[in-house]
Amino acid sequence: MKKLLVALIALLPSLAIAAGGGFSYPLEEARIDLEDKASLQRGAALFINYCLGCHQTQYQRYQRTAEDLGIPLDLAKDNLIFSDQKIGQKMTNSMPKEGSAAWFGKQPPDLTLVARVRSPDWIYTYLKTFYVDTNKTFNVNNAVFKDVGMPHVLQDLQGTQEAEMVYDTVHGKETLVGIKLTQKEPGSLTPEEYDQAVNDLVNYLEYVGEPSKLDSHRIGTWVLVFLAVFFVFIYLLKKEYWRDVH
Repeated sequence: MKKLLVALIALLPSLAIAAGGGFSYPLEEARIDLEDKASLQRGAALFINYCLGCHQTQYQRYQRTAEDLGIPLDLAKDNLIFSDQKIGQKMTNSMPKEGSAAWFGKQPPDLTLVARVRSPDWIYTYLKTFYVDTNKTFNVNNAVFKDVGMPHVLQDLQGTQEAEMVYDTVHGKETLVGIKLTQKEPGSLTPEEYDQAVNDLVNYLEYVGEPSKLDSHRIGTWVLVFLAVFFVFIYLLKKEYWRDVH
């Protein structure tokens, strides 16, 4: 029985491929810290400079972002808003829906909840795994999101990467089992600096998905403390009521 279980576990990857699961690029872990205001501020700047032109966060306001991240409102107006929008307005862009669908194949999605839908680890790995593919419209592909329909907007920071597809024979069929990425041309940042920049951006997107998360955790902690103290009083009251019964 033990040998049978070991054999089944060993076959799981092959069974997944045979069932159509295919190759899935391993995700790297993002270092999320919503109390790191400096990281969140850098992430907000990256998002506005590199992402907001196509993607919106239509459920988040500039003012809320500035106040939560400890950015003075006058500084936010000068450095975070590059249109005629007001500080109290939502973070949207003026890209026409019809035009964006024609340019990218479909309208770029709103990113307010992307970290909650995709997970921070997915976004973090995605932004690090673009590689050159001249067969694609924007000359790039992605190890996490095959046949991606957007350009590598952070390419000037990261540089370009080449991909080597690793194949193996599974059930007599040549199957993709890995993707090896190597630096082709350097960007303006070192790999370590780019890694930190991407982590800052993901940290910011995690914040945008639930701006009140830290407050909710603090309130939840105090609620648990209250319930623990309240339970003590309830227990003593119960003992007092049942004393005469026993």
